[in-house]
Amino acid sequence: MRILLYNPDNGVTRNFMPHLWMFLLQSLTPPGHEVLLIDGNAKPMDEVQIAQYVRDEKIDLVGIGAMTRMIAKAYRIADAIRATGVKVVMGGPHVTELADEALGRDGGPQHADAVALGEADETWPQIVNDAARGELKAIYAPVDETGKDRKPSLKQYPVIPWESIDLGQFNLVPKVVTPMLEKLGAGWGSFRIIPVESGRGCPYGCEFCTVTGFFGDSIRFRTNESVVNELLLLKARARKEKGQIAVFFIDDNFAINVKRTKSLLRDIIAAGAQVHWVAQISANLLRDEELVDLIAASGGKWVFIGMESIDPTNLKDVNKGFNKPGEYAEVLERLAKRNVYAITSFIFGMDNDTTGVAERTLSQVRTWPPGLPIFGLLTPLPATPLYKRLEAAGRLTRVKHWQEFIPFAMAHTPLKMTIEEAHAEVKYGWAHAYSPEALEKAVDSLDDQPLGYRLNIFIARMCFRGIYFPMMGKMAWAKVVAENRRTIFKLVREAVFGRKARPRRPEVAFDEAKESQVSA
Repeated sequence: MRILLYNPDNGVTRNFMPHLWMFLLQSLTPPGHEVLLIDGNAKPMDEVQIAQYVRDEKIDLVGIGAMTRMIAKAYRIADAIRATGVKVVMGGPHVTELADEALGRDGGPQHADAVALGEADETWPQIVNDAARGELKAIYAPVDETGKDRKPSLKQYPVIPWESIDLGQFNLVPKVVTPMLEKLGAGWGSFRIIPVESGRGCPYGCEFCTVTGFFGDSIRFRTNESVVNELLLLKARARKEKGQIAVFFIDDNFAINVKRTKSLLRDIIAAGAQVHWVAQISANLLRDEELVDLIAASGGKWVFIGMESIDPTNLKDVNKGFNKPGEYAEVLERLAKRNVYAITSFIFGMDNDTTGVAERTLSQVRTWPPGLPIFGLLTPLPATPLYKRLEAAGRLTRVKHWQEFIPFAMAHTPLKMTIEEAHAEVKYGWAHAYSPEALEKAVDSLDDQPLGYRLNIFIARMCFRGIYFPMMGKMAWAKVVAENRRTIFKLVREAVFGRKARPRRPEVAFDEAKESQVSA
């Protein structure tokens, strides 16, 4: 069979890296079948185009995976494909929770011929074999002989052939600035982020999160050797192509088992497998000085931290009381001293939020080392404890909000502000965190660091700005470049002519003097 694995876009902004599930299922496909991959974020297609592609390529089976925010587009694509007579299998967190919706058993239209519930590592080969025989079942669930839900082990993890996969479409560097960056050398003309998985599962069970429901609260890990070998493969490819490659560890909490994480990082260092990497880690786990030392030594450059709120009451309400806002600054300083920076995520519209929450949050962010703050709205995803609580309280305003995805739009009524006020807070957060003035200040705050660090924060901020303010065309990029021309000029001037000697910042000298006093 010829099989197409398709990941839809959300129609708003492109994601900044390919989705791992397609590459993983491609590696798990039984021999004798050809698998093609399309990520809609990198290769946009409408319903007419995807239907024509399926006909032209003589596709026999299509697998579609989607999160809730992408499911409306996924359904439209699935409908167009099924209209050509090709079978469609759907999977992912949303379909797992609402299988009847995908199968048309809830009174709505049928979008899929079959659904894969939960993790499909073990069920995908069975799906392919059944489809080849013309015996496709409606539901595939990973259960044991007693019918109990079974989570796949990651010990025998498939080898993903990164050395032969075309990753050019996932280059983050916009074409408009590629010539300039190529002149800087060090392979900055291309920059690709590659998804790598080292473990699954999370025991925390935050009220708004789908992770524990989908992957479970029992943590499973790949072997250290397997992860190290994958990093060595990617590092060799980057060296061969003379381009920049970074890894995003997509684990929901990379350091959830600190002892194991330290072991993995030590093995990465010992094998010389360091590449620049990003991972999601809870703030409470970053109290460990040795862990942070190993993060830096193994190539860690960015850490995604779900801070969610600076209000302890909000955190307690959503079962994330293990986050301590009073520790945020200390955690970020600990990372920054090792030249590791943070992507800090905040949610507005929580039950204790009032107007002005964006400025109150930004006033804290401005005192921290430069990073990448991102802002969203509290969203009740299907089957989460949050959704059930709001539904029982009659607070849902769009009960099936996923059927018409609207970015940065609430689906329930906040307690202490209006929906419109919550929307305004998110817009304020993005506008003030990613203004030309804020970006310049972030770059200048690293004035005592080498050019690469300032270039890093500049490019990252430019890219992250696109999450809320899409920069999808040349004119949009030209406008952003013009707005930030002063910062760009300073970076280019230093790259071409070198940097002049400059005095150390007073606060740096003060910190060093203070450390000397403490040591004495």
